[in-house]
Amino acid sequence: MKCRERLEAYLQENAVPYEIQHHPVAYTAQRVANSEHLSGRLLGKVVVVVADAKLAMLVLSAPARVDWAKVAEAVGTDEVRLAHESEFARTFADCEVGAMPPFGNLYGLPVFIDQDLAGLETIFFQAGTHDETFSIRYADFARLARPTVVPLSMLPPKEALARA
Repeated sequence: MKCRERLEAYLQENAVPYEIQHHPVAYTAQRVANSEHLSGRLLGKVVVVVADAKLAMLVLSAPARVDWAKVAEAVGTDEVRLAHESEFARTFADCEVGAMPPFGNLYGLPVFIDQDLAGLETIFFQAGTHDETFSIRYADFARLARPTVVPLSMLPPKEALARA
């Protein structure tokens, strides 16, 4: 089963309304947001990290950058780094690399979400492909994924966002 099908089934089983958006192929979260005429601050991008030799999922807004000191504090370790594709590709075998949805619970990973996303009404995220996103109410996402809400990021200056 492909990631999108798995995700749709999961949302339907849990009575979560969702919408699917289609867009031209895009490989960065900010480009996905731009192609959907959406603020990047509404799109949750997934960053897979290794913390104490275990995979974990971070969810940040598209323009945000990982603040490694905040992440280390949030996960309770001094040893945290970006995971290499080879370390997580098998875990997300049903997804295109780099297009994983923020439901680490479906893949046996803890989910940490940046506090800036936690206040949203609706969250957008990739659905396992580079040309589709899903949108759901943040409250439904939080109920299903059970993320730990913590500060994880720093946002680039506004002039950098304008160029993205």
